[in-house]
Amino acid sequence: MQIKKRAFLFVTVFILLFLTAIARLAYIQLIATKNFEGRHINLIEESVNQRTQSYLLDYGRGRFVDRNNKKLTHEQYPVLILFPFLKQLNWPVDKIAAIIGIDKEIILNQLAEEKTPFALRNDGPIPLTEKQMEQINALQIPGVYVQYKHFTITDHVAQPLIGVIGEDPNEIVRLYKEKVTSGLLARNTEIGKTGLQKAFDPFVITEGPSKLLYHVDGRGGPLFGMNVKYVAPANPFYPITVQTSLNKDIQIAAEKIVDQHGITNGGLVLLDVETSDLIAMVSRPIDLKDPFGRGKNEMLSLQIPGSTFKIVVAAAAIEKNMIERGRIFDCSKNVRGDGLAPYDFGKLTFKDSFARSCNYTFATLAKEMAKIDENILHEYAEKLGLVSRVSWQGRVFHYDNFSHLPIEEEQVGRVWLDKMDKKDENYISQTAIGQQDVRVTPLALANMMATIARGGIKKQVRTAKKIMYKDGSTLVSFANDELDDNKIAPFTALKLKELLEHVVDYELGTGRTFRNLPYKVAGKSGTAQITTEITNKNHHWFAGYFPAEKPKYALVVVNLEKDKDKKAFHVFKDLLKYIHSYEQSHEH
Repeated sequence: MQIKKRAFLFVTVFILLFLTAIARLAYIQLIATKNFEGRHINLIEESVNQRTQSYLLDYGRGRFVDRNNKKLTHEQYPVLILFPFLKQLNWPVDKIAAIIGIDKEIILNQLAEEKTPFALRNDGPIPLTEKQMEQINALQIPGVYVQYKHFTITDHVAQPLIGVIGEDPNEIVRLYKEKVTSGLLARNTEIGKTGLQKAFDPFVITEGPSKLLYHVDGRGGPLFGMNVKYVAPANPFYPITVQTSLNKDIQIAAEKIVDQHGITNGGLVLLDVETSDLIAMVSRPIDLKDPFGRGKNEMLSLQIPGSTFKIVVAAAAIEKNMIERGRIFDCSKNVRGDGLAPYDFGKLTFKDSFARSCNYTFATLAKEMAKIDENILHEYAEKLGLVSRVSWQGRVFHYDNFSHLPIEEEQVGRVWLDKMDKKDENYISQTAIGQQDVRVTPLALANMMATIARGGIKKQVRTAKKIMYKDGSTLVSFANDELDDNKIAPFTALKLKELLEHVVDYELGTGRTFRNLPYKVAGKSGTAQITTEITNKNHHWFAGYFPAEKPKYALVVVNLEKDKDKKAFHVFKDLLKYIHSYEQSHEH
């Protein structure tokens, strides 16, 4: 009797375990095929991957090009793709070698080494012509194909701006949960992590790869004959292309000039004055092994502006009629007015004070204006676009506030940290000369120069002109509209332009070194003191535009945390000379 009970119990447990296994198998095979264990693992896709070999032609992510459609992130050209099952065939390798113009042994040797489909190479895939592609494909040899393949450009042009991509399973589920759940996106799909790659990720995220594939048996041989299939996304309009506002030629030249002059911490921003379109941006340091750390974009980060901020004080003083005709400032005094300055500039007019960058003059004016309105410096910093985001923002389809730059990367400037500082004359004096708690981004400072050069008209900085479908038609274009009415008056802009030109024209001006260049320059220098427990360095700036008489380019160069040097000046001059040469060579 005891034996029967044990047998019954054994059979019952066995049946329960068997039914559990069957249920589990049914769940896996019928229910969880596209989202196994809630981990977004597509079992069908994984199964197919185990019994196919493929050659990736294009992983499907969108591309970035410059304003002239020169490629920035990807290039494509025809390559010869060979499948390993050719080893089992007697195929006309001589004909292929003759068309390409290489020894057939090179082809056979590479084929012998490979176990998966590959592109014929010689220090990288060998690019073929369209004629060669037509000749080889016309032979219709199984396992021999010439197709366009996309390659990632590895020279890293404008890398801090364009950004990087990488795998982030948790983030891709957060951003594209429906696509991942439905199997349209794999959890290991690369997404934008920084820069334009991140900002435009909703548009450039892959719609699926294009590839050649064939089915294999357990030994890697053809399972269903020699047929190779071409697989591509169902949507013929993808992948899309983002046409940036960059000029690739000028961008490359700007990077070389910055590096040649040894700016290892800093960079430059170059804008089109008419549109505020970004033409070039260079940020150093750049660490391609750690793009999320030291590779951050310094041109979007807050920096101490030094005397370039005196432009804000000047704008306020002009509009508030604080500049009395013939008024003289004692520039032998220090910034507080209670002692001698490090450099005795003597008695100067307001105009000459601006050209020589006299601290006492601007501290005095700021304190006088603060007695009337303690918010005056912030107000005019806002009018000139220094304390707000300046990159393009607007509604794009269902994105209410789409931005050309990631919000977390473009920092917002400030004038004050503590509202009580507005009542302290010492704080006001230091703030007036761009020290204390004043912080701006080089991008915002460049846009301020473009705003002044345009006569006070404010615009957002566009880093992209439009997004295009695969066939070149426009998906969306980005307007170049004027911003709100909170701006300086045209008369104020005119007077500021006179001051900025005087910085260069005046025989004692801080920008006199920019005379006798191919373009006339208007601008303002700045030296910001950076004092900490471990360092006593300076930020060296020059912010300007050219040609002064008919402004076309606004340029800001900054060399961060250095001893006294003129590297920022040298970079400004050399890039100006390059642009002059470039424009002459491109005149029609």
